[in-house]
Amino acid sequence: MENSPTTNEPAKLGFTEFAETWNGRLAMIGFVSAIAVEFATGKGILSQLGLM
Repeated sequence: MENSPTTNEPAKLGFTEFAETWNGRLAMIGFVSAIAVEFATGKGILSQLGLM
């Protein structure tokens, strides 16, 4: 993990391991939710938004 230039504290912005871990988890939850909604309604996301 990178340290900020003026202190020994870990960087809090950017592509940190913590941020990427949560990004991956939330992406998986969103993908599964989209599939579940499509299965339950019989319509895709674009159809539900009126784009198709």
